[in-house]
Amino acid sequence: MLVDDFDFHLPEDRIALRPVIPRDSARLLTVRGRDVGVLDDLHFSDLPGQLRPGDVLVVNDTRVIPAQLFAKVGEAAIGVTLHKRETGNRWWSFVKNARRLKPGTRVDFSQGGSAMLIGEVIEKADEGGVLWQFETAGQPLESALHSVGEMPLPPYIARRRDIDAQDFSDYQTLHAAKDGAVAAPTAGLHFTPRLWSALHAAGISRETVTLHVGAGTFLPVKADRIEDHQMHAEWGSIDDQTALRLNAARATGGRIIAVGTTSLRLLESAADKGGAIRAFSGDTSIFITPGYRWKAIDGLITNFHLPRSTLFMLVSALMGLDVMRKAYAHAIENEYRFYSYGDGSLLLP
Repeated sequence: MLVDDFDFHLPEDRIALRPVIPRDSARLLTVRGRDVGVLDDLHFSDLPGQLRPGDVLVVNDTRVIPAQLFAKVGEAAIGVTLHKRETGNRWWSFVKNARRLKPGTRVDFSQGGSAMLIGEVIEKADEGGVLWQFETAGQPLESALHSVGEMPLPPYIARRRDIDAQDFSDYQTLHAAKDGAVAAPTAGLHFTPRLWSALHAAGISRETVTLHVGAGTFLPVKADRIEDHQMHAEWGSIDDQTALRLNAARATGGRIIAVGTTSLRLLESAADKGGAIRAFSGDTSIFITPGYRWKAIDGLITNFHLPRSTLFMLVSALMGLDVMRKAYAHAIENEYRFYSYGDGSLLLP
């Protein structure tokens, strides 16, 4: 298929620059029936009534780190966005102005902050990719990043306003527990303690997995054909007991509903050919497009995605491209808010 098949026009004023308060007051477009697409306009507070007792919501507990760093190399400014930990204090990154760097170059990112953070270039790759080894004077790298780094808001927000202190809390989900993501699993931003109480009262349970979202999620698809696009790898894990509980829930008629495309991609990566979810720990670069054979999930809660993006391809694989075109046209016409801080959808094929 062509990437052009997944294009649509989105007015700039539909891009949300801040989340709504309270979070569970965000709008929720339910889409039911693959290749049918019955639409219903609701709010996230209505979610318990849209699911069934025995259903399981699977959330991603990754926590966003302040992964954007800035420094000067000579007189040239560089911008670094970490996107995947290689090991320990060694991270791959995307770098603006990477031509100024070569293996062995040392850069001080401390910016006069309370923590020392010095990076040495280990390797350079294509399209601005740089592998760094960081020194922190014995301090944990995460602590140094919290001192000198900035939250890595998506480009479509960062280019329209400054990142501020509010984003340090706004851009974390209620479930965030394990440092390592450089982008939020944004479907989880809509959940509140009040909403979870209502879900549990309705007989809907929660399971937790970890997938550290990388900055590659924001990279544009430059190929003309989707088959030629290369996904970046992200690290994730599902433990044995979680896998057992998910399989048991499905065996008794419960549906597995992924909260976000990150949870979905990890669950599908961990499932065997028969659909059983196995314990998993490692990288996944799974790329889900129309024609994919689903194994692990029965539905998805997700935000509204960019045109021509891998995530719009994923939701089209779940519900059908025509249905998702219809749903997105409805969302645009009815002034839903798009992208990371925007509204969401419940997709039940």
